[in-house]
Amino acid sequence: MSNTSMNMGRATFYEDRNFQGRSYECSSDCPDISSYMSRCQSCRVQSGCFMVYERPNYMGNQYFMKRGEYSDYQSMMGMTDGFRSCRMIPMHRGNFRMRIYERESFGGQMHEMMDDCDSIQERYRMSDCQSCNVMDGHWLMYEQPHFRGRMMYMRPGEYRSFREMGMSGMRFMSMRRITDMC
Repeated sequence: MSNTSMNMGRATFYEDRNFQGRSYECSSDCPDISSYMSRCQSCRVQSGCFMVYERPNYMGNQYFMKRGEYSDYQSMMGMTDGFRSCRMIPMHRGNFRMRIYERESFGGQMHEMMDDCDSIQERYRMSDCQSCNVMDGHWLMYEQPHFRGRMMYMRPGEYRSFREMGMSGMRFMSMRRITDMC
């Protein structure tokens, strides 16, 4: 039996701000919201957690959404055109474990993490993180210390080069576990 619970999240996306216009209910990954509506400007997350992306196919800037109401993406997240794709984040119950590496292809300094880290520079004296291996759980990585700035959702797997993933020039300085507290 897996440590990842298969309880699905549920969100309703709206074309216009303040939950107006056409809507689309989602409980799984959606690579292209424009298949259902011309744009997406607001959302209600009834359960679970989601990552939303500025462009189709899970590309561009990413934003984490937990249970709650998001009436205007532009003022809350700076997204001028709303978002174009979303991923439902399965809830993980159990241990969290991730190895972070200073260089691409798992090179340089390595540290294994099992809990949140608000600054890799302060905790590990590490000035950059360019690859990682997520062994257990789901994580958010942030470009600035103290869980600020742009973020990236990390599922279990090996990530050999953030640059090749389209995150060129972005440094990850803090990491947070996505827990069942969504």
